[in-house]
Amino acid sequence: MQTDKTTTLATAIVTITGAFWGFYWMPLRALDAAGLAGAWATLAITVAAFALLLVPAMRQVSVLRAAHPVALVSLMLGGAAFTLYSIALIHGRVAMIILLFFLTPVWSTLIGRYVMGWPTPRMRVAAIVVGIAGLFVMLSAKGQAPIPQSSGEWMALLAGMLWAVASTGIRVKSTLPPVPANFVFVLGAMLTTLVLALAMEPLPQALPGGLALVTALSVGTGGIWWALSLTALMWATLRLEPARVGILLMIEVLIGGVSAALLAGEHLAPMEMAGGALVLIAAVLEVWPVRQRLADAT
Repeated sequence: MQTDKTTTLATAIVTITGAFWGFYWMPLRALDAAGLAGAWATLAITVAAFALLLVPAMRQVSVLRAAHPVALVSLMLGGAAFTLYSIALIHGRVAMIILLFFLTPVWSTLIGRYVMGWPTPRMRVAAIVVGIAGLFVMLSAKGQAPIPQSSGEWMALLAGMLWAVASTGIRVKSTLPPVPANFVFVLGAMLTTLVLALAMEPLPQALPGGLALVTALSVGTGGIWWALSLTALMWATLRLEPARVGILLMIEVLIGGVSAALLAGEHLAPMEMAGGALVLIAAVLEVWPVRQRLADAT
């Protein structure tokens, strides 16, 4: 019974996390409008998350010291990937950015096959083909060359590739509990954002929205999305099969696309939606072999 309760709780956490991240663009753009342009908004958020996680993570400092270096680097790389994704949501259309990031399963399968030497089931070969087809359809939907058309789209595509590398390293080497794991993750995000903020945007000279609003948005977003939801997600993913996690997180695409259409007036063209559908099908195909093997074993 306890196992059933744990599985139910973990499933709920993953679903809620995916839904929450579908709304992540809203506080980001609110910070941008309040005076923290582009990368500075993500920097404020990750600094807040880092501060919130510092004390609980230091209570497990011995676990951090014993962690495998590849695990630590992979977690920081994962944070860097989420940084690119976060900044991309300000510089591009929400639905397109999320879909480009969700090409991660394609890159993960390629890394698993050609870098790690893992077997590649036919379903995952199909996932690569369908995913790449979806990418080309999305990017060429308006008659342009099938390449990203904005800095946000480029960052989202790169973020998905970087997350594929990071998640592979985390899967192979990380044994860290959720809190210290997320602390390292956020540290990587914060450091990456600092570099990008200094390189991409001038230092904000004024905050039209006021310091109180900026502080509240930064602490609230860093606390809810980065510190709380990602820590909970890391706990939940240890208790669910990867197939279920991957499918449940796809709610982010739906929530992000619908909320951006209703609240920001952002809409995808029919061909872009068709390409996005192919990307989601590829994601399902990528996890399907895992799910099928588990079903066969029961």
